[in-house]
Amino acid sequence: MTDVSNHLFDTIDRQNSHESAATRRQLIKGTTAALAGAGVLSLATGVGPAAAAVKTDPDNSVENILAVAATAEVLATIVNTLGPELLGNKLDATTARNIRAAAQQEKNHYELLTSAGVGGKAVTTSIHVPDEVFSSPTALLTTLAVGDQVFVNAYLLGVTVFARQGTISGSKFARYAAEIMAVESVHRALALQSLGKLGNDRQYAKFAQREATPGLPTTGLPGFYKILDAVGVLESAGFGFGKAGSKPGKLYDYATVSARTPTDPGVNTLTIS
Repeated sequence: MTDVSNHLFDTIDRQNSHESAATRRQLIKGTTAALAGAGVLSLATGVGPAAAAVKTDPDNSVENILAVAATAEVLATIVNTLGPELLGNKLDATTARNIRAAAQQEKNHYELLTSAGVGGKAVTTSIHVPDEVFSSPTALLTTLAVGDQVFVNAYLLGVTVFARQGTISGSKFARYAAEIMAVESVHRALALQSLGKLGNDRQYAKFAQREATPGLPTTGLPGFYKILDAVGVLESAGFGFGKAGSKPGKLYDYATVSARTPTDPGVNTLTIS
């Protein structure tokens, strides 16, 4: 049995210590059957192909997850800063403001992830962005909706890996990842809403299930259990990390672009707790 199931059964045994040993065994047996039938025990104990992939993939290290996350935030800061600049009044005022606010938030996420307290290091701070991303509001918003889902997937993977460390720092990093993931979900919802789609279309934030939102380049495709697959998804869209991507575009430097990332007085909860 796993540590989780051992803890569960020990708790049942302890809370029913006034009962006979035979009765306690029967309670444990009944609880096991009920949880297994509901599929809860497999979730709690980490059984199943998804949990196995997350747990056993050697690339799902804390260092790699922080590196991919920090690099993704570099990309997001650049795209969200440049989008309103390059598209100008082609974006309606509310959409432009939301994207600019997202740029501010992605920049802050990068700064948190690379702070001394967290210790992440971006693989590169130079990102090749395809020209088509900035070709129209629809192209930009579609890129944001897809990209933010990649980030949600990556941070949910991070929550799992960090929590499995079983340490105080691991649980702290898991909460950081969850707090950032929640904001990325908002960014995705706003991009979809500006595309005329249902923004709050998720009953649960999507991990590695297939993309069910219609009309996206990733519709019907599964998410990922391995953190380096996040890089593959972004590269397949034409982005390049420290080098030219697969589609015509330009290489942008984070330091140059982030120096003019705007701030919005309406953004709150400016620090993590």
